[in-house]
Amino acid sequence: MSEYFDTLETRDPAAREATLMAALPRQVAHAQAASAALGELLAGVDARAVDSRAALARLPVTRKSDLLARQQASRAAGRDAFGGFAAIGYGAAMPRLYASPGPIYEPEGVARDYWRAARALYAAGFRAGDLAHNAFSYHMTPGAFIMESGARAIGCTVFPAGTGQTQQQLQAIAELRPRCYIGTPSFLRILLEKADESGADVSSLARGLVGGEAFPPSLRDWFAERGLAVYQSYATADVGLIAYETAAREGLVLDEHVIVEIVRPGTGNPVADGEVGEMVVTVLNPDYPLIRFGTGDMSAVLPGACPTGRTNTRIRGWLGRADQTAKIRGMFVHPAQVAEIVRQFPEITKARLVVSGQMANDRMKLLVESAAAAGLAQRVAETVRDVTKLRGDVEVLAPGSLPNDGKVIEDVRSYD
Repeated sequence: MSEYFDTLETRDPAAREATLMAALPRQVAHAQAASAALGELLAGVDARAVDSRAALARLPVTRKSDLLARQQASRAAGRDAFGGFAAIGYGAAMPRLYASPGPIYEPEGVARDYWRAARALYAAGFRAGDLAHNAFSYHMTPGAFIMESGARAIGCTVFPAGTGQTQQQLQAIAELRPRCYIGTPSFLRILLEKADESGADVSSLARGLVGGEAFPPSLRDWFAERGLAVYQSYATADVGLIAYETAAREGLVLDEHVIVEIVRPGTGNPVADGEVGEMVVTVLNPDYPLIRFGTGDMSAVLPGACPTGRTNTRIRGWLGRADQTAKIRGMFVHPAQVAEIVRQFPEITKARLVVSGQMANDRMKLLVESAAAAGLAQRVAETVRDVTKLRGDVEVLAPGSLPNDGKVIEDVRSYD
């Protein structure tokens, strides 16, 4: 039996990139024609010219907050609940729709493995004929359905356990003897600890795919000590699967049907490979054709290929949130404002705004990396005041001094 879900996972990287870039202009053109919102956002864009990552990077980023705002405005006006982003409507083409906090509504199309989760499940060891215990919520949100559709595409049978009712779930595991678990890592730990207390037989569980929250190595090892090989996936309700873990346990491999960029928070500008930034995803889904969707999650590209033989780009996994907005002396300061300051000084290569002090006694200092320090601090300080309407200190550092963690605004205030 193959170690890989399909041959796409091991193709030549240059061939993969050529295929993605050939598909990109078609997807942009489709989004302009079939999605009212993207037709507006991409007005004037020549889709045929969007055939490279450099061209893609010139398009606007749509963040979750933008998606929510457009949906809310559209609903308030009695129009489309999806804010004009969906390319399909109610009926046979949309068998289900979901609600995420906000609420943000997401459509589901009819394509087999619509969310593309099968690839992640297969890498985690799920195989045809397995019984999968699905403990993601089946209430309103798409998480459970994302994973169920992938498991069924592989040929698994799925038990829709959902969340809660721990004792009933333990009884079902003992009697049905599933080999695989799907859900959050924290709930799997709860199930195993309750099984230890009650003596419930959960020995059939051997494989797991988790998501929805952080999965530290210590918890992974805790599961392994109990005979479970548990892997993590990274997916969102908007775009489906983005990346997945393999047996190598070295980062997450990107899905074959997404184009991922890592950009500096508050901007749409891609960072160098290895630098931490916000993940921006373009998904090749005709039903919900999101172009440059800002996930709000931070990650970084890992160098080299996966030791399992999969050749797609790897990322480090979830490294925090990109929304680093801080309220300072009654004023909100956004990462985009820091980016605006930096744009005015080409000699600055990197910057970080540090907010310190105590409640009602805020202090802010902009740390900037630059090889040209003469007179720079004073000029930047004036721009800080112009852009943020707040006074702050500026300190010039040597290039390479700031840590590579993606932080643009660091809030170290004490709230004691």
